[in-house]
This record gives sequence, structure tokens and C-alpha cells, in this order.
Amino acid sequence: MLSVNTNVGAMIALQNLNATGMQLAQTQERISTGLKVGSAKDNGAIWAIAQSQRAQSASLDAVKDSLQRGQSIADVALAAGGTVSDLLIQMKAKALAASDTSLDTASRNALNEDFKSLRDQITTVVTNADFNGSNLIKAGGTNVAAIANANGTSVITVVAQSLALGGANVTVAAAGTIGTVTTATAMIATVKASIDNVSAALAKLGTGAKSLEGHFTFVGKLQDTLDAGVGNLVDADLAKESARLQALQTKQQLGIQALAIANSSTSALLGLFR
Repeated sequence: MLSVNTNVGAMIALQNLNATGMQLAQTQERISTGLKVGSAKDNGAIWAIAQSQRAQSASLDAVKDSLQRGQSIADVALAAGGTVSDLLIQMKAKALAASDTSLDTASRNALNEDFKSLRDQITTVVTNADFNGSNLIKAGGTNVAAIANANGTSVITVVAQSLALGGANVTVAAAGTIGTVTTATAMIATVKASIDNVSAALAKLGTGAKSLEGHFTFVGKLQDTLDAGVGNLVDADLAKESARLQALQTKQQLGIQALAIANSSTSALLGLFR
């Protein structure tokens, strides 16, 4: 039936043109954002999964910050501990020299002053081995517990090792001297034991620092993997979208022509009334 009120061809052409326009808008959005799933409207399930993985990846930034802080605290403690060990070695040499019974009083006093200066340097080094308010080698130092996972349910702990004078590791008393042959001879064994203890304590700190470093590397790789996984889910294939854009633009132009033809078809009815 030919009718001027109802143009079925134009309706169909318009429907197809509108559908092409919607597809073209979607393709242009993907090209501009680089995402094939940019919102829950595009694909609710995929978007929800991607958001969950993004949250975990963002949480891993906090994990890395915590691990780096722990590494810094441990590194400062190790540097200070190395200095303490070097001071003890020098103190042992002074004690050994002072144990010589042939020394005169002036020489022994000079060695004793050097010894006390080295002893006091240990206190200075230990007291100032702070990073961000944490000190692993002072007396009563607090363990460092770095966050190890995105949920905060796991930690990596570096146990504090006191290197303060008169402690479990450095057994040299805070007032220890080598002013006599007797005290100097006794101090040799005390300092030697302290050197061994400090070496063992630093080995423990080094192991803890290595654990933090290794886990930091792992977390970085895990975060990269999560980000790549999210990309696989939501990123658009721009090569395909470019080809699709060209096809849709051509289809849109053809649709416009088809609509124009359908709209002009009713003018043929005028010929029936001539």
C-alpha cells in the first residue's frame, strides 16, 4: 500500500541509521578512553572484577611504602651496627695494648682515654640510629613489622637487636675502662665477646632487611601482573576499533542516503494524480 501518512521504508532506514549512530558513538568512546569497559553499563561483571583488582593494586602501593620504610630503618641500623663493630675492634686493640705490663702510667692513661672515647662513641652511634622515629639497635628498641599483603593480615618482622653498652650483645659496661693491667686484661675478653655478639646481631638484622627487599620485589611484580590483568579485561583493541570506526562511518553515510531515498519515494505518488 502506498501512503503519504506511513512511510515504512523511511522508518526502517531511520532505525538502522540510529543503531549505526549508537555503535559509532560507542566506538568513538572506546577510542578516546582506550577502554572497552569504561563503566558498569558496558559490562557489569567485567567492570566489577576490574574494580576489585584495581583496589588490590592500589592497596599494594601502601604495602610497598611500608616495606620501603622497614628497609630504611633496617639499613640505618645496619650502618650504625657496622660502626659499632669497628669501634669495638679499635677498643680491643687499645685494651690489648694497655695490658702490657711494661707501659708507664702516662702511656696507660693515654690508652685509657682513647678507650673511653671509643666507648662513648658507641652510645652516640646507637642513640642516633633513628629513621622516622624507629631505632632497631637502641636499648629497648621496638621490632619493625612491615605490611606484607593488600589485606594487612600479614607482616614481615625485623627483630630489634640492642647494641647499647652493658646490654646482651655489647657487654662492655658504660663506665668500663682499661686504667690498670687487670682491667685491661679482663676487657680484652669482654670486647672480643661483644664483637662476636654484634656480628651475630647484625647478621640477624641483615637477614630481616633481605626479607624486606625480596618481598618488595615480589610485590612490585604482583602489582604489575594485576595491572596487566585489568588491562586484559577492560582495555580496547585500538586496531580493531579503528577498522570498526571506518566501517561504521561508511555505514552511516549509506544509511543517510537510504533514508533520503525512502523519504523521496512518496513524491512518486504525485504522478498518480496528474
